[in-house]
Amino acid sequence: MNALIQSNPFKLGFGLMRLPKLSDGSIDVPQVCEMADKFIAAGGTYFDTAYVYDGGASEAAFKAAVADRYPREAYTIATKLHPTISGVNSEKEAKAEFFTSLERLGTGYIDYYLLHAIQRTNVDTYDEYGLWDFVKEQKEKGLIRHWGFSFHADPELLEELLEKHPDAEFVQLQINYADWENPGVASRKNWEICKAHGKPVVIMEPVKGGVLADPIPEVKAVFDREGSGRSYASWALRYAASLDNILAVLSGMSNIAQMEDNLGSIRQIPLTEAERKVVQEALEVLNADKSIPCTACHYCTEGCPMNIPIPEIFNVVNRRKGSPAFRTIREYGIVTQNRGKASDCIACGQCESICPQHLPIIELLKQARPLEA
Repeated sequence: MNALIQSNPFKLGFGLMRLPKLSDGSIDVPQVCEMADKFIAAGGTYFDTAYVYDGGASEAAFKAAVADRYPREAYTIATKLHPTISGVNSEKEAKAEFFTSLERLGTGYIDYYLLHAIQRTNVDTYDEYGLWDFVKEQKEKGLIRHWGFSFHADPELLEELLEKHPDAEFVQLQINYADWENPGVASRKNWEICKAHGKPVVIMEPVKGGVLADPIPEVKAVFDREGSGRSYASWALRYAASLDNILAVLSGMSNIAQMEDNLGSIRQIPLTEAERKVVQEALEVLNADKSIPCTACHYCTEGCPMNIPIPEIFNVVNRRKGSPAFRTIREYGIVTQNRGKASDCIACGQCESICPQHLPIIELLKQARPLEA
């Protein structure tokens, strides 16, 4: 087993992205203290934040709730550098994020440092600013213990990055039961690539940003029939934590009740075979509501002069029910990367002439154009 994975046997990670707020919009630090106390008392050590979360208030809240109240060996902290956020316009400003985070956290060093939210649209900036070498330099100085990157893109780019940067120690991926075979997220394929390269995975969005904590009624009915009374979030969290090659499963918790539910859930992994069948049924129900009855046979794409990934676009459209718009737009961007977009359709009719389902593909593609943000 990878040494990093062995170092964190308690798989739940405390995500500090959605911390409880007071009426004035500031973070409720006393409640965060109570949540952190419960987390550490249960055996948790992995805390996750980022330079950009709450404009820096998340890192400051961690200092107040954890770093100022616990010995350094009682916890590990992960934070991140994002070079393309608003207000960062140069290599100097991007690298300054690291030192600002170190000061905000008050931890002396950072256990897990990540290049943040890498995708096709920003990956060149990480190279341009020399950030891969920068984080390695900080590790050599002892200011970083382990470094990796969080990733929101296609398997081809992930493979390319791991081959180019073999000393990356871990990767953070979006993984949940709804996205396991979703081509717009490619959870399974990306997880398999990391495993093949020997890179432990930190799982983000195991409940898909809250979508699976409060799923559509048809999915709720599947879990309710099972009869255990587990929360919907618990099913999603345990699904993710049941995978192997996992360093931590992050959950962005907003109150003490969520902390207690997650702590109870993480003690009851892995899923049993019967429980896996329940999750599979829930997934089938989630995917059954298809406004576009495409079977993904790909006959339509073989002769498309614009190389439009028609089934993949329709898959994103069908999955957007219950998902925030920005996630759907991101998934659309992944499946159309380096390929034609819906707006590139020239209405030649080749696809419609061969579609076994006789779908009005040209018109359906027009309906997908709003996803091209």
